[in-house]
Amino acid sequence: MMLLGWKKRYSDILKEFNYSEKKDSESAMVLNSLLKKSNTIEKIIRLIEGNTVFVIGSGPSLSTSIPRLKKYGKSIKIAADSALKPLVENGIIPDIIITDLDGDEATMEKIAKTKSIFVVHAHGDNIKKLELVKKFKNCIGTTQSKPFSKIQNFGGFTDGDRGVFLANYFNARKIILFGMDFGNKIGKFSNTKKTERKTKLQKLKRGENLLEWLSTFTKSELFTTSKSIQGFKKISYRELDIIIT
Repeated sequence: MMLLGWKKRYSDILKEFNYSEKKDSESAMVLNSLLKKSNTIEKIIRLIEGNTVFVIGSGPSLSTSIPRLKKYGKSIKIAADSALKPLVENGIIPDIIITDLDGDEATMEKIAKTKSIFVVHAHGDNIKKLELVKKFKNCIGTTQSKPFSKIQNFGGFTDGDRGVFLANYFNARKIILFGMDFGNKIGKFSNTKKTERKTKLQKLKRGENLLEWLSTFTKSELFTTSKSIQGFKKISYRELDIIIT
């Protein structure tokens, strides 16, 4: 089932970035053919439903977030794939990784057989990378277009905001953002080329707009330790203990 109102926002994304819905659908069909039947959705429900969830991006504030995240080892963590390498290097293994397979492949393979769940997103530009899903023990597929068969659509555009939409979809009680700054600076962990900087900032802006929209109807309590986002309560690291309880 597609999120109410998503079709219009997907149409806007296609126009803004000159993407092809046909290619997105073709990629989703390839991903669907590679996925095995599993109970991974049930695992996601058990992780998220009614719980406090951290969603971690690779913005400039990720470096300062990591020491705090290490303190909360048992908290449920959803990470954008560009944040995965620095997290794993610091001994933090996310419960869920949101990825379109543009992140560090060696790090993904390192935890491919762990309990971590990979939420792999199919779009028109990553068809050739989709074979990677065969290496993941726990994996589901997503698309921006119409969901079908084993392919889901929880909403969202960038890896980071898709993580928030996932937490919302599965009824997290509280969602707390780390390393999701959505400003004019691109974090060093995002591995963005200079030639891609303008488009990256444009994508971040679109992601922020989608989170603002999400805040108008979600039943989850929304917080951010990063940049202020409309609809999210800005909190300090010192307030985490209070918010989490």
